[in-house]
Amino acid sequence: MKTLLALTAALSLLALPAAAEPLRVAHSTWVGYGPFYIARDKGFFAEEGVEVELSIIEQTPMKMGAFNAGQIDLVASTADEFPTYMRDGYPVKYILAVDSSNGGDGIVSKTDIADVAGLKGKTVAFEEGSVSQFFLNALLLKAGLTQADIQPVNMTATDAGVAFVAGRVDAAVTWEPHLSLGAKAEDGKILITSKEAPGLIVDVVAVSEETLNARQDEIAGFVRAWQKALDYLAANPDDAYAIMAQGVGGWLQDPKEFAGAATGIEYLTLDRNRELFGTVEAPGQLAETTDNAITVWGGLGKIKATNLSSATILDRRFLN
Repeated sequence: MKTLLALTAALSLLALPAAAEPLRVAHSTWVGYGPFYIARDKGFFAEEGVEVELSIIEQTPMKMGAFNAGQIDLVASTADEFPTYMRDGYPVKYILAVDSSNGGDGIVSKTDIADVAGLKGKTVAFEEGSVSQFFLNALLLKAGLTQADIQPVNMTATDAGVAFVAGRVDAAVTWEPHLSLGAKAEDGKILITSKEAPGLIVDVVAVSEETLNARQDEIAGFVRAWQKALDYLAANPDDAYAIMAQGVGGWLQDPKEFAGAATGIEYLTLDRNRELFGTVEAPGQLAETTDNAITVWGGLGKIKATNLSSATILDRRFLN
């Protein structure tokens, strides 16, 4: 009898559905990812039937390595970065754009440089392999130039700003507060910012095609919860910034610092996502940005995968 009862109990346990694994989401320390924590802490993910595990991974190669190894389900990063880590046979899809730089990034230059075309032959400081390099190259491409037409100086965005103020370079690709500091320097000005190049620096959430197909309902819930978080931010900014600052932490752990940094970006609602993604027939700005990234990084020998295009990377199914 005991054996029969034990067998019955074991069979009952086997019949129970397996506990769902959380969606594992990785990102770096950045204001654009703050609404993830609103969605978590205010219960919006739970309301939409999805459990989300958030983790901060600062080093992009480590973050992308974990993503490609299947240790992370979703990754948030700039749209230009992903193509350099994509591999043949492992399709990656962009399912949501979360923020767009709106003046927080840009180029400072000497006052005699009239426009981007005027950078030809000049010393320009930027961090190789970063979004700053992409931003610069995309602007050069539009001006009919390439990186070969300037004199590159490799350094971090912060060091680039400092080098410009010190007069060691003709221009620098950097971000705030170094843009403003550069503009105040003797013979310095802001040449262009991301506000004049909207949609060029965009943070997106990406997922492998395998995970996307296996967990569509959860990913749809994740996207809906994102919109709820933005609605909460609009209605309750003080509490929202406190939640986001605590969640993201690091150099953004002070809600006032967080709110100040957020003035340089635009959080992207689902309505704005539909504009940026566009349609298959009429692609939006994000398609152009993605194709620019493939062109720029491909020209610099940074892309290993073949036949990449925005048409295969952008997935619009969760935006309607």
